[in-house]
Amino acid sequence: MQKIILFFTILTIGVWADYQGSISTITPEIKQRMIKGNSYRRVCPVGLDDLRYLRIKHKNFTGKEEWGELIVHKEVADEVMMIFEALYEADYPIYQMRLVSDYKGSDWHSIEADNTSGFNCRRATGSKKWSKHSYGKAIDINPIENPYISRNGRISHKASLLYRKRVHKEKSAADRAVLLPTDKAVRIFKKYGWKWGGDWSGVKDYQHFSK
Repeated sequence: MQKIILFFTILTIGVWADYQGSISTITPEIKQRMIKGNSYRRVCPVGLDDLRYLRIKHKNFTGKEEWGELIVHKEVADEVMMIFEALYEADYPIYQMRLVSDYKGSDWHSIEADNTSGFNCRRATGSKKWSKHSYGKAIDINPIENPYISRNGRISHKASLLYRKRVHKEKSAADRAVLLPTDKAVRIFKKYGWKWGGDWSGVKDYQHFSK
């Protein structure tokens, strides 16, 4: 019985050349993590059947390979895996990648931990409308190095103040994590039709990509 359940749970595994990763449905265990972690509720605009759980290999800030996890909408799951394969091949570093549930659904605490994340059932910043994250069609990547900057230039997270000026200064991992308009990482997302918050007028959200 366990083998049958696993067969229907794991949808895709290791189909991206030598890149390792997997896409699966939301298992009862992941569902409980999401509910207890306050990242999913019944009022959310998308159902769990429409979401996918991704295990993603990436390089951290020390250059070591790590496994991350991300939840996105099923419609973008395959291309998200291809995007992160391309980021991996481009040696783009990712500090860490954990479910927002590990931070009790708090976008603030996830950012403070410099956590790359996807699905989170919440309202858009400064709005009553659902965020793209609530549909599993947005990803925030290395949010400390790529801060949200308000119209009046305010940055909420102190560690991000170093990255107000958007330039590459050195060859450290943190510096390479900074996203600029001509960077390969930005071009990889745009290749698949994702919009970048760094292109917004007024407000800038350099960590944010949405489909």
